[in-house]
Amino acid sequence: EKVKKPKMVINDEPDECDPPAAKKKKKKDKMDTANGDVSDVNGNIEVTSSSAKSTSLPNNGLNDGSINNQMIKETPEQKEGAFSNFRISQNTIKLLQARGATYLFDIQVKTFNSVYDGKDVIGQARTGTGKTFSFAIPLIERIQSSQEDRRRGRPPKVLVLAPTRELAIQVAKDFKDITKRLSVTCFYGGSPYNPQIDAIRNGIDILVGTPGRIKDHLQNNKLDLSKLMHVVLDEVDQMLDMGFAEQVEEILSASYKKEKEDNPQTLLFSATCPSWVYEVAKKYMRSQFVHVDLIGKKTQKAATTVEHLAIACHWSQRAAVIGDVIQVYSGSHARAIVFCETKKEATELSLNASIKQSAQCLHGDIPQKQREVTLKGFRNGAFEVLVATNVAARGLDIPEVDLVVQSSPPKDVESYIHRSGRTGRAGRTGVCICFYQRKEEDQLRYVEQKAGITFKRVGVPTANDIIKSSSKDAVRYLDSVPAAAVDYFRAAAEKLIEERGAVDALAAALAHISGATSLEQRSLMNSDSGYTTMLLTCSLEMHNIGYAWRGLKEQVGEGVDSYVQRMTFLKGRKDAWKDGRRWQLSVATELPELEEAVRNRGNRSSGGFGGRPYQGGGRGGGRGFGFRNNRRGGGGGQKRSFSKAFE
Repeated sequence: EKVKKPKMVINDEPDECDPPAAKKKKKKDKMDTANGDVSDVNGNIEVTSSSAKSTSLPNNGLNDGSINNQMIKETPEQKEGAFSNFRISQNTIKLLQARGATYLFDIQVKTFNSVYDGKDVIGQARTGTGKTFSFAIPLIERIQSSQEDRRRGRPPKVLVLAPTRELAIQVAKDFKDITKRLSVTCFYGGSPYNPQIDAIRNGIDILVGTPGRIKDHLQNNKLDLSKLMHVVLDEVDQMLDMGFAEQVEEILSASYKKEKEDNPQTLLFSATCPSWVYEVAKKYMRSQFVHVDLIGKKTQKAATTVEHLAIACHWSQRAAVIGDVIQVYSGSHARAIVFCETKKEATELSLNASIKQSAQCLHGDIPQKQREVTLKGFRNGAFEVLVATNVAARGLDIPEVDLVVQSSPPKDVESYIHRSGRTGRAGRTGVCICFYQRKEEDQLRYVEQKAGITFKRVGVPTANDIIKSSSKDAVRYLDSVPAAAVDYFRAAAEKLIEERGAVDALAAALAHISGATSLEQRSLMNSDSGYTTMLLTCSLEMHNIGYAWRGLKEQVGEGVDSYVQRMTFLKGRKDAWKDGRRWQLSVATELPELEEAVRNRGNRSSGGFGGRPYQGGGRGGGRGFGFRNNRRGGGGGQKRSFSKAFE
């Protein structure tokens, strides 16, 4: 007969801004990108040498009646966002398809006609949903459909203001990728003035920049914004929150008049728009504006394609655990971003030996030129792990990021939304892991409440998890070794096989290749090294944590104080009991859900017992707890030794 019983867990405690090069048509309608160097107005060089071929995409050849296209079953989103539904030229469609876009995303669908028709728009959508193309595509189509002004020295028609240099560079690149006919220029601080002045003299159609550098050119009477037709404030909440409000007003005063109906079209886009942002923004907009809000009163404001995990870890163990997390959740062949609160922490973590993959850091003290080189290398796969501060949190479209790690809970919810948005972009799935200390649990719950998400509390990767992941990576490395190189090591391999045996020799080689030659057992509850999390179960109902503590002492002796550091009930406390002895003790392979109140309470002293903290858990009357590894204990008589718990 099965009996319901309480459950607990015991554990341990503590600028490119020129149009893209023209493409040449070759046989079978293949398109190869012309090789060569493209330099932007900021003195940067980008070398393009890869060959890009057009492929048969769901929305290719919109009017060709292709049989292949008819056979492809389109989703409702693809049908609604089909290029043929909008005023988009064939040239732009081809450039979008070269970028891998086959239809417009939701925010782009909802805003296209309003932006194209010249209406003022406030657009709000989750990070990673394609907000940049929401204004870039219709603005380019509108300008290109009108009589073009190709005069030398022509003032810009479009001004896009962004809060950070990295975002400005990314937005300019997005514009450049979908137009050949318009001049796109990017101005930002930290880059030389002379190339920017030359660009002004040659004439600009679309100007993207940061408020500081745009203001400098205005004050020096080098830049004319009196002919602006369209103004875009990207990530407007961050721009005004960072103290750019006065600079933005000074810039816009050159082209905005008191009669709002005569002002340029104003577009505001962001993932988060607090109420005060609307109040400030309305002074620039016409009385009749369009508000497109894809978040609204929905509780979840973070990207829906991201799995949110949380790991309890003391700061002293964080670097080592982050290395294990990257190995297990990302591996050696995928890309991960780690966000830190300080520049010092970012620099130290990027150099820490615990991160086996190649890593580089990105923060405000790094020269602008080096930051651009670092970002480009990360996009191109030159290294796998980018360790960054807030400077890289917004607007950087780095595709195929599999993992985002936050070294501590952010101080505001908007930061978490934008940071977690680096993964799970454009429909891809991703993982965001947030590290926290027990004193930061309230801060973590605040993020959950405001962002409308629930963190799944997980334990650190176990030794088995690390070994499995490292083994897979090592095998992939073996596949990349050319056959010619293998011949050079054949004699040494044969000798090793004779001395150690084939299996042992290969296992040792895989361990060395993966860097997993030494592994530490860690607590699943707080990541402390040298502890093993155990599950303790009892057939009787346990009304408080002290009952489990007394039962444990009965089984293994009074010396248990030296081995168990924390004890807490499992969530729900009850489970179906299976026939067996009164108590059952087993090693926990993953962190089970814990009782909220007990988890907040922390250690044994706060539970009313005093002395050394401990952990507990199990099935029935279950609790979880942590044992120090490689120690033995127990009392006399028939009491069980700790070593048997691991057999």
